[in-house]
Amino acid sequence: MQPYFMPYIGYFQLIANTDLFIVYDNIKYTKRGWINRNRILRDGKDVILSLPLKTASDSLFVADRRLATDFDPHKLLSQIKNAYRRAPFFRDIFCLLEDILLFNDHNLFQFTVNSITKICNHLSITTRIRVSSTFAIDHSLRAQDKILALCDETHAQVYVNPIGGLDLYSKLAFAERGVELRFMRSIPFEYQQFKAPFVPWLSIIDVMMFNSSETIGAILQSGWKYE
Repeated sequence: MQPYFMPYIGYFQLIANTDLFIVYDNIKYTKRGWINRNRILRDGKDVILSLPLKTASDSLFVADRRLATDFDPHKLLSQIKNAYRRAPFFRDIFCLLEDILLFNDHNLFQFTVNSITKICNHLSITTRIRVSSTFAIDHSLRAQDKILALCDETHAQVYVNPIGGLDLYSKLAFAERGVELRFMRSIPFEYQQFKAPFVPWLSIIDVMMFNSSETIGAILQSGWKYE
């Protein structure tokens, strides 16, 4: 999977329900994706929370990109505080976010993976997380071929992908390599967001601000299905 910034709960459902989660560092950064941004709730509407990046070539891997020199984590924290200071779990979650956003390594990949790892720890997710470039495969491979190579290298019997890959990958191609391909779909999970109409699929920040760890733990384990 790509290393997303504060991704939605489905990303963490995928991590929590696998034995090994592989994060790509040797892929190109994609504009308008979710590697350095996500959505939070403010005044009843979804708004973008983003990490500014140094200007660089579009051909660079995520591991070669860096946050902008004028990146101010306190500015992001202020945005989050203004949006959620009256949320029921604000105090504990804001402390977690301070720890994440004040991380001193401004390499984009390291920064996002650190955030994912710390959120996993907070949610008691113990799945092993490894970096794609550490595996001895042909890293020039792309898409399905690269995934199949990683499955071979890790002796995987099952590969789980988010539902968005349903039209991208062939169950037959995986079966021919002795791997069962499954697709995980998150079940819509609605909760109270102050007194405003519910806005779905926001960053995990929103989920943690309004739900207890016990509630989130239950959704991680049962709030999804295979297709």
